Amino acid sequence: MPDKITKTDAEWRNQLSDIAFRVTRKGGTERPFTHDNFPKKKGVFTCICCDTELFDSDHKFDSGTGWPSFYQPKSTENIGEKDDFSLFRRRTEVICNGCNAHLGHVFPDGPQPTGLRYCINGAALRFNSSED
Repeated sequence: MPDKITKTDAEWRNQLSDIAFRVTRKGGTERPFTHDNFPKKKGVFTCICCDTELFDSDHKFDSGTGWPSFYQPKSTENIGEKDDFSLFRRRTEVICNGCNAHLGHVFPDGPQPTGLRYCINGAALRFNSSED
């Protein structure tokens, strides 16, 4: 499990873009199809806040939802889950275990082998290519 990083809202605001702050620190959601700048290369997606490794490009798929989707995390130790009862229904929120950043949600309608769809806000991720 990664070491916990704790900062004040002011420190996070200074480090993050407005959308990244709203998504990761305040639990917001970016509009679908607004964050499509991830290259189709091999690499690792890390938390925009603390650089904890979250997802491998080999586990990314096009879900058609407009958000980056993965069928499994890079390491289950780096991802946390908690119940989210907003929007008048139960969902499973996905958080970064390194800094408690809100990443998105996980749903049971993904591809095999896991059947899961980690629907993640692109503003919460940083891509690090392994091909460069």
